[in-house]
Amino acid sequence: MNFNTITIKDIATALNLSVSTVSKALRDSYEISEKTKKLVNDYAREHNYRPNPIAQSLKQGNSKSIGIVVSTIENQFFSQVINGIESVAYKAGFNVIITQTHESYDLEVKNVEHLTHRSIDGLLISLSTETHDLGHLKRLNELGLPIVFFDRITDEIETHKVISDNFKGGYDATRHLLDGGYRRIAHITSPPNISITRERFAGYKKAMEEAGITIPDEYIKHCPHGGRDVGEIEKALNELLLLKNKPDAILTTSDRITTTSLFLLNKLGIKIPQEMAIVGFTNTMLADVLSPSLSSVYQPGFEMGQKATELLLNLILSKRPVYEFETMVLPTQLVTRRSTSPKN
Repeated sequence: MNFNTITIKDIATALNLSVSTVSKALRDSYEISEKTKKLVNDYAREHNYRPNPIAQSLKQGNSKSIGIVVSTIENQFFSQVINGIESVAYKAGFNVIITQTHESYDLEVKNVEHLTHRSIDGLLISLSTETHDLGHLKRLNELGLPIVFFDRITDEIETHKVISDNFKGGYDATRHLLDGGYRRIAHITSPPNISITRERFAGYKKAMEEAGITIPDEYIKHCPHGGRDVGEIEKALNELLLLKNKPDAILTTSDRITTTSLFLLNKLGIKIPQEMAIVGFTNTMLADVLSPSLSSVYQPGFEMGQKATELLLNLILSKRPVYEFETMVLPTQLVTRRSTSPKN
């Protein structure tokens, strides 16, 4: 089978028709007879004709493409978000272009630049852990590119945003540990500049305050790259384990930090939950089969992707400028398992 594509001009030459006639026949124009339409479409199908999307976008003023920026697609949460994005985008006739920052600000800037050079119609982005300067996104927003933030957001750009209820997730997880008899609860988290870190810490802090517990400064550990480097998680754990008054439980706040912390504690021979309980934010499907099974805060990743895409498409397809925006907060769900079994 021949997979080499042909052009409208090739079809016109082969059938001894004008380029205009072929173009109209392929678009099912009323100006062209049914006999000619059938002739053109049969030939196009037999010779693997495919419309040129770039040419179409130039003609129509859009590319029917959405750019996506995430930290890494190996993260179960972001994989679920992307599935949600695709489920809405494809149904609306839009393609998606996925890029990964690997928590690098420089890569985020390059990816956004690459996507805009591809003439995307809109951008869905979750900020990297290194991102402090939003100039690259502010410029695009000022130029009128529709942008929607999800998960890791910013208050510096006025647009739609979709997040999980991070405060409640952090609060519920900490409250669960407190109810199980744990009092010395440490917190391993991402850098403080990203929104999810601040929101989840606020929930943790609120639960501890309600229990009348003062949090020692040395119980809070920030991983500069969100745990992308296993060494930064290992360093945080080792520092906690060397404390004179070491914690009896840990709340972790991302897929990578959570699952890696469980792995490292097992590797160190720490009995879970007898010596150290652990609960964290993770969407891994393996939480039930890990050793021990992992208590976790589940985020609605698929739904987040769907909602963010719906909001972006509303911006893209709007006939008038949009001045009112919303921050959509989706509920989290705490699933308790053996890693936080109550103290005897």
